[in-house]
Amino acid sequence: MPSRTGLARRDEQRHQPIGMRSLDLGALVNALPSPVLAVDGEDSVLFVNPAAEQFFETGATLMHGMKLSELVPGDSPLLTLIHQARETGSSLAESNITVASPRSGPQLVGAEVSPLAEWPRCVAVVLHLRSIANRLDRQLSHRGAARSVTAMAAMLAHEVKNPLSGIRGAAQLLEQSATPEDRQLTRLICDETDRICALVDRMDVFSDSRPLQRGPVNIHQVLEHVRRIAQSGFARNVRFVERYDPSLPPVYGHRDQLVQVFLNLVKNAAEAVPESGGEIAVSTRFQHGIRVAMPGAESRMDVPLEVAVQDNGPGIPDDLRPHLFDAFVTTKKNGTGLGLALVAKIVGDHGGVIDVDSQPRRTVFRVLLPMVRLDPDEPLRETG
Repeated sequence: MPSRTGLARRDEQRHQPIGMRSLDLGALVNALPSPVLAVDGEDSVLFVNPAAEQFFETGATLMHGMKLSELVPGDSPLLTLIHQARETGSSLAESNITVASPRSGPQLVGAEVSPLAEWPRCVAVVLHLRSIANRLDRQLSHRGAARSVTAMAAMLAHEVKNPLSGIRGAAQLLEQSATPEDRQLTRLICDETDRICALVDRMDVFSDSRPLQRGPVNIHQVLEHVRRIAQSGFARNVRFVERYDPSLPPVYGHRDQLVQVFLNLVKNAAEAVPESGGEIAVSTRFQHGIRVAMPGAESRMDVPLEVAVQDNGPGIPDDLRPHLFDAFVTTKKNGTGLGLALVAKIVGDHGGVIDVDSQPRRTVFRVLLPMVRLDPDEPLRETG
């Protein structure tokens, strides 16, 4: 047990300026949100920080001593960059390369490689997750799409629904004196006007501008509820894989709306997977340092809680991806194209982010959400 003198000295050091005491460089590297690795001259891993463990979905103990070629393909641009930095003895960087690992799949990153002068042929590798920056940029267009649907819903209610009522009434009057053949046409008019009115009614949710009532929500209870609904109905023949971080704090959100978000995403995934061998993976994790602007406010809110819904379907067509969250965009035969537009609106109302990464047999929808503050007197982690 440390002596009182030792404790007093430690307390004195804690209050000294950083320059007056030794700095724990390992603690600094471990605190970085970007994946950091140290690799020796044989491309064996010497060190990884927690962000690298999360990126490669492999623990530090297992990665220590592992060949980098076991984490990324042998023809990976990252290996080429490392070899060039080692041979030239200078730092090199590349802004957009794809790093694919067996567990995490392909991810778009920026990479910086620097030789370690004190250890010959050893290099430090820092990866910057480009997907995060890209998804924050794309979120602006997703919210814009949701706002467009909101305006469209209000317009349809006034400019379409009222005339349709008149058309339907006129068709019913004509039906009274029409021949049997003509009655088929008047019935067709009534059925089609009812169908269009039902579509307009479905869009009413977009024009709901009431403030969102939010509170602490256990996201794992939401996901478990969604899984039970799915497996008792539309996804009864689909295998579910759950990878949850049990230490996540509560989400600051509206439970029923979050159920709707993930029910839509899981339903889309269930419709995309093959009839045999269909699999949906749902995962949660904590990501440090991600902030987005709240709708209608200048402040920014931390959104560190990530929920991912992944399926092994054929993927999303390239021409559809830029418009995936727009209304009336769908590949389904009888789909309305409102599901993902509604998802984008609800996530945006929460101050969150949604993005998609799609390749054959691996489509992932990621939702970033704010968490509840742990201290009731602390602001909800918003910064100007």
